[in-house]
Amino acid sequence: MTTTPFPRGRSRRRALIVLFAAVVGAAGTARLGVWQLDRAAQKEALQQALDSRVQLPPVPAAMLADTPAAAVEQHYRRIAVRGHWISTATVFLDNRQMDARQGFFVVTPLRLSEAPGVVLVQRGWAPRDLLDRTKVPRLADDPGEVTVIGHIAPPPGRLYDFAGAASGAIRQNLELADFAQELSLPLKPLSIVQDAEGAPQDGLLRQWPRPDLGIQRHYGYAFQWFALCALMTGLYVWFQLVRPRLGSRR
Repeated sequence: MTTTPFPRGRSRRRALIVLFAAVVGAAGTARLGVWQLDRAAQKEALQQALDSRVQLPPVPAAMLADTPAAAVEQHYRRIAVRGHWISTATVFLDNRQMDARQGFFVVTPLRLSEAPGVVLVQRGWAPRDLLDRTKVPRLADDPGEVTVIGHIAPPPGRLYDFAGAASGAIRQNLELADFAQELSLPLKPLSIVQDAEGAPQDGLLRQWPRPDLGIQRHYGYAFQWFALCALMTGLYVWFQLVRPRLGSRR
């Protein structure tokens, strides 16, 4: 009585399926790792470009961008502008950190003297009153013309907001277009981050962090994908090649 060849055929098909899955999995994870390294290289180039903008001459107030696309090209350029505070429109952005402390980012529109328009200024950080969450610091704004020295930046970053759009002095986020419509002011599509150098002694902290493009995060993801690729390859070699040979020798 002859034995059927089906078990051997099924074993061969199963081995081919396992090989195909291992090759696809290893190739896919390796490709994702390379993609993360490419993203890290792109962001490193962008970081170098942003750092180089600091060395460029300051942007004249009359040359401030009027469109979002043009504003991107001016981000992190130095600038010094003159104007008058619109103190009644000051907003305190809640739940913002500086030096690992919770408080407010203070932002105030500045009506430009050297050019038409209004620009939002991120003036600094103020601590929160631990006894009264609705209390905000008093700012003794100069009613006359002031000079703001700093660098151009995107509008203040957004935090997750459970309540959605807000109004009043204390807010979680500030949408520039909505804020301009609310105040009926021609706000520029950017902001100015006021530097500590040349700033008044108003009690605001101005230790702004360096922009983080998340470069190290991409390297971390790449390591995870390459590690997964190595694990898949190692498991296939052990269970499909090494272990069966050791068993046959025994």
